[in-house]
Amino acid sequence: MMTSVSRWRVLLLAGATLLLSACSEEQKQAEAGAQSMPPVTTEVATIQRQDIALNKAYSSLLTSEHEVTLVARVNGTLQTRQFEQGDQVSEGQLLYTIEPEQYEAMVKQHEADLQSAKAELARAGRDAERYKSLLARSSVSRQQYDQALAEQQVARARVAQAEAALASANIDLGYTRVTAPVSGRIGLSQINLGNLVNAGTELVTITPLDPLEVRFQMPLKDALELRSQLELDDLNQIHASLSVAGGSGQADTELQGTLDFLGVRVDQKTSTVQASASFANPGAKVLPGQFVRVSIEGLKRYNVLAVPEIAVTQGLMGPQVFVVDDENKARARTIELGEIAGEMQIVVSGLESGDKVVVGDPSGIKPGTPIKAASAQGDDA
Repeated sequence: MMTSVSRWRVLLLAGATLLLSACSEEQKQAEAGAQSMPPVTTEVATIQRQDIALNKAYSSLLTSEHEVTLVARVNGTLQTRQFEQGDQVSEGQLLYTIEPEQYEAMVKQHEADLQSAKAELARAGRDAERYKSLLARSSVSRQQYDQALAEQQVARARVAQAEAALASANIDLGYTRVTAPVSGRIGLSQINLGNLVNAGTELVTITPLDPLEVRFQMPLKDALELRSQLELDDLNQIHASLSVAGGSGQADTELQGTLDFLGVRVDQKTSTVQASASFANPGAKVLPGQFVRVSIEGLKRYNVLAVPEIAVTQGLMGPQVFVVDDENKARARTIELGEIAGEMQIVVSGLESGDKVVVGDPSGIKPGTPIKAASAQGDDA
């Protein structure tokens, strides 16, 4: 007598048999359908390893490389201002004067102190010579002669001290004339004339507008790739361009520049490396503080495989392309994607040199579809 368990086994076996039969029939129908499909004419290219140019872009904040904020170096009343706010000033141009009279008086005082110290040194020198001759005749003791020499040394030290004090006074007098350390556009004066300023009081900011510097954060992977490339190519082969979005329907502003610096430390919080580029800015087309888009041009990836981006589709196992086999039929090939280089997609794995890949529009193509190759532009195969 058949038990209930045995009955279930028989039913499961029968169901599995029917399912396999159905799948086999469907597969045969699919293959038959694919064989009966007319060939699809599309572009096919034989891919080879090559060097691919990249164009990487990063967001950043525009800064002025040599912007300076002037501060007072001495105490006194702000007496004159020799510029108009917002003017273009030149390096060395006089901007302010800070009560020079008291510092001129200090210079004269220290000049007099120096003259007095020199006169004292001369007297001490004569005394030392006189005591030397008297000691030779035993008219004075050795102690008296040594005392005369010591006084001469003290007088000489006083001269040096007076010279240092005079030099310091002249430096302070020079600080009463505030000049521009760089050329650039000068901002608003922070202190009005007649106010008392102290050493360290901020006076005004000068912002050079040409050239400008952009500091940006480069992802670690990009930085490592760039450093590897710089070992093969000159830094002069790497160029930078800057784009600032135009407002009110105006065209974007574009500037050309050079990559100046690539850091050697990784920011642990962001896993990025700092880099900087400088840009000529004639006519002050862009201003510090603007958000900009920096593109690094001349980057390359060496000896890689790449396909047109349009050739990549999404399959059940991930990104895929269609490879044409020896029977001129499309076969789906799962691939691992790398970087995008313009219209090309770098392929890390899944393809080999010599593979024939559908590089035209893959819509309407499925595994087993007959392919009639139309040579792709640039295909030398």
